[in-house]
Amino acid sequence: MDSLRHEKIQKFEEFVDRRLKPDLVHAIAERDKIFDQQKIFSDLRKNIENLEKNSVTSLRTLVNLGSEVYMQAEVPDTQHIFVDVGLGFHVEFTWSEALKFISLREEKLERQIEEYTRLIASIKAQIKLVCEGIRELLQIPEEKTVEGRVF
Repeated sequence: MDSLRHEKIQKFEEFVDRRLKPDLVHAIAERDKIFDQQKIFSDLRKNIENLEKNSVTSLRTLVNLGSEVYMQAEVPDTQHIFVDVGLGFHVEFTWSEALKFISLREEKLERQIEEYTRLIASIKAQIKLVCEGIRELLQIPEEKTVEGRVF
């Protein structure tokens, strides 16, 4: 009976370590990537709004060529911009078209963040459930939880 219990505990621990924890790390990493994309689109939206507000028609800027090597560039007409729409494709938009596209993309990213947040919560709940099962198998008394404490 005791060896059977230890075998079950070992299988539960392996499940948590080999399946649930890597899934949790992966889900958090994917959500972080989406947060980064969301920040990029938010910054782009703010830049376009600033260009509109200040009625900027031409622009001088520094462009990163890679390895932190910069080159001065001049944009003679800022009314059209190229936006990365994914898969290496860039589309030329007017400011209003770009703002509409950014709004749609931000909504999509927000939905993806919510999905990953739910997935992360689900994985954490599964880990907690398996840990509770291990605790019961080891016959360790239940810990008293403090209200408002989030795991």
